[in-house]
Amino acid sequence: MTDISDAPQTPQVYLVTPPTIELSSFNATLAGMLDEVEIACVRLALAASDEDDVSRVADVLRETSHARDIPLILDSHVRLIEKLGLDGVHLTDGARSVRYARKELGADVVIGAACGASRHEGMNAGESGADYIALGPLTDTGLGGEELAALDDFQWWSQMIELPVVAEGGLTVEAIETYAPFSDFFAIGQEVWKSDDPLASLKSLIAPLS
Repeated sequence: MTDISDAPQTPQVYLVTPPTIELSSFNATLAGMLDEVEIACVRLALAASDEDDVSRVADVLRETSHARDIPLILDSHVRLIEKLGLDGVHLTDGARSVRYARKELGADVVIGAACGASRHEGMNAGESGADYIALGPLTDTGLGGEELAALDDFQWWSQMIELPVVAEGGLTVEAIETYAPFSDFFAIGQEVWKSDDPLASLKSLIAPLS
């Protein structure tokens, strides 16, 4: 199984689910994407906070991902990781919860931290025990009020820090081409799910990585 805590030689795709899922149709779509595109990791990022709903979806997607030797990581729900047999957790509050998550989950579970546009927050997350950090967005996502992650920060990180860095948010073909030399993973989600053909959209988006 791919280990997202190890920085790859060339950037890999880290696929993020949409916030709402119609499970039967989405699972088939996901399976097709995992069969067609080399994907290092899948992250379940549901907007729903109900643990029963999250667990139901995670159980299905875990089987689909693990059958292809691809790890499944869950957004935020630290308490569900071991219960559901998942491979890691993605924390959305920077470095703040990393120490707690590491204490709860032990050394073998992957812990990632979303650090916005702050490489300083990324350094704090790494010092607290994160296995990777995510910086972004790279371009305007249309949500407003977001500080963009600077190319300089990715360049500095790639030269100075061994901890893998994930580029996430506002991904375009041009952004992937520009940031690829300095990123370990690209977390791709809404960029493809808003398309009528997510697989074709994904292939087009990651063309610079070929």
